[in-house]
Formats: sequence, C-alpha cells, structure tokens
Amino acid sequence: MYSSLHIDQLLDTSKTIAAALFDGLTFPWEALPKISAFILQLGATLSPEEYDRIGEDIWVSKTAKVAPTAYLHGPLIICDGAEIRHCAFIRGSAIVGRGAVIGNSTELKNCVIFDNAQVPHYNYIGDSILGFKSHLGAGSITSNLKSDRSLVTIKVGDTKLATNLKKFGAIVGDNVEAGCNSVLNPGTVIGRHSTVYPLSMVRGIVPANSIYKKQGEVAEKIDR
Repeated sequence: MYSSLHIDQLLDTSKTIAAALFDGLTFPWEALPKISAFILQLGATLSPEEYDRIGEDIWVSKTAKVAPTAYLHGPLIICDGAEIRHCAFIRGSAIVGRGAVIGNSTELKNCVIFDNAQVPHYNYIGDSILGFKSHLGAGSITSNLKSDRSLVTIKVGDTKLATNLKKFGAIVGDNVEAGCNSVLNPGTVIGRHSTVYPLSMVRGIVPANSIYKKQGEVAEKIDR
C-alpha cells in the first residue's frame, strides 16, 4: 500500500551528497531527525582542498557562489556550483546540493536540497526534502507544523500513516514543479515529474506524473 512513498520511488539518492543519510530507511521523512548529526559526520570527511570550513560546522565548496548578504548557520554543507543569493537565510541543519539555487530571501531549516534543485525567490523550506531538479516558484513554501501542534500523519486512502514527527513539511520528488505562491501543508508528498498549479493549497499525496489543480482535483499527465 505504501510502496509509492518509499525513498526509491520519490528520490534518486545518487543525486545528493547525502545519499548515505537514507541508507537503511524506508520512507524519506525518516531522514529528517538525522540531518544535523549526519552533516557533522560528513563534514569532517570533506577535503579542505575542495571545501572551506567556516567556524565549527559549516562547509562551503570553493566553487559555490555565496552572496555576502546571505546568512549561514551550521551545521551546513553547500556543495559544488551551488548559488546562495542575496539575503538568503540558512538557519542550519541544511544540505544544499550541487548546482542548487537558494534565492533572494529564501529560508532553509533542517532540510536536504538535492542537486540542481531551485528555490530562487521568497521561499521557506523547513523540515523537508527537495528532490533532484525540483523547482518551487516564487513565494512557494513548505508548512512544517500543524496548527494544533499534533504529530503529522499522511493520509493514504482510508488510512493514516504515522510519521511520529511534530515538524515535517514536504517531500518533493525529483523533477517536480510547484507554481508560485503554492503552500505545501505538513506531510505533503509529491511524486516525481508532477506539477502543482500556482496558488495551490496542497495536502496529502500527489501521485507521480500528475497535475495538481486544486484540492480534490488531480489529473494524470498525458504525453504529447
């Protein structure tokens, strides 16, 4: 029943320096509580010829571009060719993949951004994982805490799958496009190659290769 939510169905872990983070796990959100410790362990192994170490727990690739106005807090790894733009706010426990873009006034917290993913304008990504070449339009955010502060569950058919997490934003699969000002509510999972319309309020599961139009209306993509 839950096979579509398995890591290998949503994410190509060869497209992140954090591949080992997912070893032995079934669902991608199981990695969220492990991100901080994993960064500290991995960072200590990174070559000083390839990465600059800033303070105790920030590693920045020498080929990354980091705007002087960006705020960086560890633990944090910024990989080859990544671009951290003006006034980006990285609060810590974040991995920014190769060639990824973290844009103007975008905030990151406890997340893994896979290679070539983009959150380029006014985004908030908290307690979330963004897959390879995923893209969130301007103003799109992940909401990572329920209003009643209860543990996040994922509705699968008529059942609810417990995550045992109080803070869990979204799992965004590889090559997903989320339109401007969309909100991904706690526990949202978007399958590979799916598209979310602008101004959408997304809850639950969006299957792979789908177009999310509005709550309760999801269409299958048709190749042309």
